[in-house]
Amino acid sequence: MYFGRVVGTATATVKHPSMQGCKLLLVMALQADRKSIEGDPVLVIDTLGAGIGDMVMITSDGIGARELVRDERSPVRWSVLGIIDQ
Repeated sequence: MYFGRVVGTATATVKHPSMQGCKLLLVMALQADRKSIEGDPVLVIDTLGAGIGDMVMITSDGIGARELVRDERSPVRWSVLGIIDQ
């Protein structure tokens, strides 16, 4: 699990069927101080309604993400676990 900041959205002209109805977000992982950026942005699916500028908890648990989209063959790896109140 990581804390991250939503820095943008992504649009796909063709998505895997399991990802229909999911918003795609670009999230920058944050270091422990929750301010410093760490690494490159990751593409995550969001079913909670996060927006640009929101701080979120994300996970790379592929099994959990596949359960979220209800498809064990889904290519989804990253997903939003929660939106952090400021």
